[in-house]
Amino acid sequence: MEESITQIIEKNAVVRDWSLKTQREKGDSLVEESVANLPEHTTVNVRQNNLEDLVRVWNQWDSDTRGIFTERYGDIAHLITIRVDEQLIQAMVRFWDPAYQCFTFNQEDMTPTIEEYAALLRINNVQFGKIYVKEPKPLTFRKKLVRLTDMTDAWAEKQIKKKNETICIPWSSLRESVLSHPDILKRVNLFALAIYGLVIFPRVLGHIEAKTRSQPVPTILAETFRSLSTCRRVGKGRFIGCAQLLNVWILSHFWKVERTPFHMFSKTFAPLEAYLKKGWPREVTEQHWVSVFQNLRVEDITWRAPWIRHSVLLYKYGGQDWVPLLGLWGGVGYAPLLVQRQFSSRQFRPATGGLAQFEFTFAGEGYMKRVRDIAKSWKEIHFMELALYADTLTQDYDIWRRQRVSSQQISSTNYTAQNPFLEGMPSELEIARQEFEREKAKMSKDLSTLQEENYQLKIEVQVERSRTKKVQREAEIVRNDDLRDLHLENKKLRNTIKNSGWASRQLSGRKKLAKSREEWNFGREKQRKKRKRPRALQ
Repeated sequence: MEESITQIIEKNAVVRDWSLKTQREKGDSLVEESVANLPEHTTVNVRQNNLEDLVRVWNQWDSDTRGIFTERYGDIAHLITIRVDEQLIQAMVRFWDPAYQCFTFNQEDMTPTIEEYAALLRINNVQFGKIYVKEPKPLTFRKKLVRLTDMTDAWAEKQIKKKNETICIPWSSLRESVLSHPDILKRVNLFALAIYGLVIFPRVLGHIEAKTRSQPVPTILAETFRSLSTCRRVGKGRFIGCAQLLNVWILSHFWKVERTPFHMFSKTFAPLEAYLKKGWPREVTEQHWVSVFQNLRVEDITWRAPWIRHSVLLYKYGGQDWVPLLGLWGGVGYAPLLVQRQFSSRQFRPATGGLAQFEFTFAGEGYMKRVRDIAKSWKEIHFMELALYADTLTQDYDIWRRQRVSSQQISSTNYTAQNPFLEGMPSELEIARQEFEREKAKMSKDLSTLQEENYQLKIEVQVERSRTKKVQREAEIVRNDDLRDLHLENKKLRNTIKNSGWASRQLSGRKKLAKSREEWNFGREKQRKKRKRPRALQ
């Protein structure tokens, strides 16, 4: 039977008193005696997978399939179209502090949080208490692959590879199933698997591990923190966290807005989609970014990202003084109380004792006990109400921040670079004004085009009228000629008919005259004979 989950929401003042007391009793994450200076320079590989196949698949899907995917996995599909600024990520790694699991830019601490990543990915069904409570029976990689693809054990065994101690499968072996699997839900799940393996957890380039999660945010944060810490401690290495999300997160904290637009409060607002539509600094060198971060001021930062809407902050679990996280290959912790300003809450002294010693990998003796302890701690969740104050920094935090031991050793640059965020990131009012000017210029251009088209149409109408009149005149001339010819022909026919009738009558008259003459001659001859007969008788 599943154990119940306890959720505790506490007042800001209560948490502040607890944090001050805990910090005094347990100390900081890093103390003077245990300082291990970090390398002055870091060289980080941020190479990413080629995602053209994933983009092509996503573009081929209809709206219904995309809707099913988004409902199950949030907005992770937008990650495949986000350009990673490698120079920016390389510069950020130099400012990562593994002891406090945060970036320290000049004197300002910042770190990604569960709430921020969940808001970016629009994973609204995150149930904090159920993420690590269960300890499911682990399936072998082959069984997971067979279940996801509906392929045979023999096929799965043939496709499985081992790369750098990681059991995985080449993306090329799954591409056809993602494109043409007859079961739409299988296609959706396989596409999510590809995004997890190629974008979110790109441990082996071109290969995928059979691990998907509907609530991936704590896991993403854990592997992001662990990879940043490893690269920073060694001074080199390959960053295998989700570079796309980290890129969006840091730029969002320089997203200047004078007044939050109304549409950002909508449940349908997608931060990643809005990010893709904005213009961000490009072609900025690593040295330039380093100079910007070294000279960063508090007023340069948009502490609360425009898309964050939380009223409570998850700040600890169980007996831990901060939030423990389990990734795919290890565990780590982070202290949300260290970055309360990212939620527009007042910043007081955070409890960070033991944070630096908590990180571990899933290897060696005793790690399973630590995993079980973390799973147990996630059964008691502590939230803090966010409080808005005029002074965002308390006096005790200011004193603590100046006295805090740091292991950072960042070499200074030879020049002071202008902040590219301030150059390229205008305010919302300025953006609206620029948009208005663009629309105005476009409308003026359209008006000029319409006027020119109207003028051309008038000329064409006049030409057509002249052409029509000419055709009409020619037709009139032809018609008159035809009528005249018809009239003459008709006259000739009439004369012909008339002449034919006169000749006929004349012939008939002649015949009658001849007949009358014959009759007259016959009668005359008869009378003459009659007159001669009596004389003969006498």
